[in-house]
Amino acid sequence: MMRIPRVLTIAGSDSGGGAGIQADLKTFAARGVYGMSAVTAITAQNTTGVQGVFPLPASFVGRQIDSVMSDIGADVIKIGMLANKNIIDVVTSRLRKYKPKLVILDPVMIAKGGHALLKYDAQQSLLKKLVPLAFVITPNLHEARALTGLRINTIEDMKRAAVLLYERGARNVVIKGGHLPHNAYAVDVLYNGTTFHEFSVRRIRTKNTHGTGCTFASAIAAELARGKDIYEAVRIAKKYITSALKASRNLSIGKGHGPLNHSYGLISKK
Repeated sequence: MMRIPRVLTIAGSDSGGGAGIQADLKTFAARGVYGMSAVTAITAQNTTGVQGVFPLPASFVGRQIDSVMSDIGADVIKIGMLANKNIIDVVTSRLRKYKPKLVILDPVMIAKGGHALLKYDAQQSLLKKLVPLAFVITPNLHEARALTGLRINTIEDMKRAAVLLYERGARNVVIKGGHLPHNAYAVDVLYNGTTFHEFSVRRIRTKNTHGTGCTFASAIAAELARGKDIYEAVRIAKKYITSALKASRNLSIGKGHGPLNHSYGLISKK
């Protein structure tokens, strides 16, 4: 019997389908791994914004994780939006219980526009409890600033932030530079404790960028589940998300910032 790599995502649901659990599962399918989910919050959102957020009881988040891990198991656990401190505490307890080898932490704390998605006490709890359990953490510039207290305006600033997060316990750090000012290239920096790697591509001109952070972290998780090392996982994920962004230019979904084309190349030509 064929064994397929398994990835569990613990994150919020996006009713518009472009980010969160929905983006994660689409990415897993596109990258050839079996995806499972534990939903932390239900959101009412679309391409124009978020109209409401309903966090689930922390105990029920834990029950979902128990259901998956006690039966199917997971080669990799990817963590996204956790909504509040209580959910962070429960997720931490389950990670300590099941001891997954690979945890991908996408610290969904601050939206692209700079709006806080986690209260300060929850941000500090994430930094103290979850960062040390992460095989790799993938903050955007806003999140890296919140976690380190640094001003980040250059690639050298990104490297300094990566070192600080490594020192807080993450085994690998990927700082996403999509919001880096005055840069024609989208540059992400990987730090593994000894070496920096830069992944750079020319920026893609498209308004369909909703869910890029979720998708990138999920692609990394999928490639790690498939046996790639961290450098190869990030390299392939960068290539995947760049292609998905390019393919999104032909999509017309919603009135605002639409989603990536997660399934580019998979659509039948018949």
